[in-house]
Amino acid sequence: MDSQTAKDKNGIISKANINLQDLWSNLSEKQQSILKKIWSILTYKWQWQIILNAPFLVIWALDQTIPAVHTFDMQLISSLPIPTIIKTYLGFS
Repeated sequence: MDSQTAKDKNGIISKANINLQDLWSNLSEKQQSILKKIWSILTYKWQWQIILNAPFLVIWALDQTIPAVHTFDMQLISSLPIPTIIKTYLGFS
């Protein structure tokens, strides 16, 4: 059953690719060049977004996979000389 589902997905993807290729070939050269410029701007911004968010993704992944990271953070925050009222407000005491 799983292989049948994979076949169906591949069939849908290949049909979508064929339709997109047909749509692209029906566009004029000017329309294609405009779409290429738009796509290059979008992908450039996506690259920067990924680069800027990568450190946070690593920290999040470590926090999700290694429980000791979160425990260390809680111990570190609890040991800081923060007034008790603020620690209680933040839920650290």
